[in-house]
Amino acid sequence: MTDEQVIERLSFFARLFRVHEQHDVGMWYLYITILILSIIVYKLGFAKKLPILKSAIIYLFLAFGCTVLTFLAIFLPIAEGLVVAVLILSIYKIRLYYSKKNENNT
Repeated sequence: MTDEQVIERLSFFARLFRVHEQHDVGMWYLYITILILSIIVYKLGFAKKLPILKSAIIYLFLAFGCTVLTFLAIFLPIAEGLVVAVLILSIYKIRLYYSKKNENNT
């Protein structure tokens, strides 16, 4: 497989962070992007009020899982899917907020 074929197969974020040119820096940027997006998805869709130690354990496992996802995200659209999930959950939360606001006003 030639370099051009490998570059064509990279996901959008992997190409954006130039993982094929700057391996170390590009992978760190990809990891941080996936970690931030995963935290946002968790907070918007799944987070509940937990004690601080339980929350720390959840975020520790989330960070470990994002390590695995980073390696998959080189060729698969993991970060892109997380962006879509953030958008959908944000729209849901906004609509839920306005629905509750309108319900309280009536």
